[in-house]
Amino acid sequence: MQTVDIAIIGGGMVGLALAAALADSPLKIAIVEPKPAQAPLLQDYSLRVSAISLSSQGFLSSLGVWQSICEQRVAPYHDMQVWEQDSFAKIRFQAEQLLVDELGHIVENDIVRYALWQRVSQQSNVVFIEQAVDKLHRGDSESWLSFANGQAISCKLLVAADGANSWLREQLAVPLSYWDYQHTAIVATIKTSEAHQSCARQIFSPEGPLAFLPLSDPHHCSIVWSVSPERASALQSLSEQDFNKQLTMAFDHRLGLCQRVGELGAFPLRMRYARDFAGKGFVLIGDAAHTIHPLAGQGVNLGLMDAAALAEQLIDLQQAGKNLGDYANLRHFERWRKSEASQMIAAMEFFKRIFGNANPALKLLRGVGMSVVDKAEPLKRQAMLRALGLAGDLPKRAAVKSA
Repeated sequence: MQTVDIAIIGGGMVGLALAAALADSPLKIAIVEPKPAQAPLLQDYSLRVSAISLSSQGFLSSLGVWQSICEQRVAPYHDMQVWEQDSFAKIRFQAEQLLVDELGHIVENDIVRYALWQRVSQQSNVVFIEQAVDKLHRGDSESWLSFANGQAISCKLLVAADGANSWLREQLAVPLSYWDYQHTAIVATIKTSEAHQSCARQIFSPEGPLAFLPLSDPHHCSIVWSVSPERASALQSLSEQDFNKQLTMAFDHRLGLCQRVGELGAFPLRMRYARDFAGKGFVLIGDAAHTIHPLAGQGVNLGLMDAAALAEQLIDLQQAGKNLGDYANLRHFERWRKSEASQMIAAMEFFKRIFGNANPALKLLRGVGMSVVDKAEPLKRQAMLRALGLAGDLPKRAAVKSA
């Protein structure tokens, strides 16, 4: 039986970021992940990418991994354009308005994960268990995890970082608020005849939002096209040529002819919000605690801020000699992150509903509202700060100096 202070279930970006943030602490950590990170293959772009906000970039920099991520492949963007199809509604955000170099970076998920895995592998306070948990046993002051090969560990604190369909959350019987967005996200890498000019673009139409996220090649973008499940099935069944035509039209020909490169991915979109982010001897972070609509690209950033906030809380508890698994000592973290997540969920639902309604009067109101925000600098600045992860109650390691 191996004894650790913290067992992190899930070795994705969020779980690894938590472990990396605890590198300088005396806390002993086990990361349970049956699928080790592999060195990314850079000849093709990965389907899954994230828009890394400036606050997440600051956090990753503090962990010592941002430089290695940049050495692999990143795509900074300094311009963001949002508009509604067949309407005058539009808004534009530019980095120079906040006196920053860029608004964020589009990065492939496997590049971020591999950089974090390499970093955490060097930590003397971390052990990797590359197996799935066989059984979980809970006691008054600790928990025990056993594995099929006979290995076992005990810990003071369990951390669920094992994604939207969290095994640990289910074992802990944490209630879940849930609704289906009735959308499926179509993701793909697209080659465009016109250069993206390091601009992230998103169009809203009655069938759902379509985002073109710039990649490192000036003529390649990653798309996230949110449509009904029926429409998603129809798009997947099209020939590559017909899909290209449909996509080009849906995007108002903004980047000229669009050509799909490689495979299509499809992912059903659901909101999940755990009723408890913490309890006696456990914490939930990342997608295990919450999932949101991807229209603002904030899912992974919320998760990374969970990791930064939890690390901050655990270091404080350890230094004060307090019990890591005592729920009373975890309440501050829970209140903090539930507040941030609920605000983001509410904002995403508001945007989805207001742009999903084709009522002419509401369409006019949207046009007027977006025009007002676009021209009113204080309102626009607040919207930009929130979008860039520079507003809200940020962990110390994610703080970014802005204008």
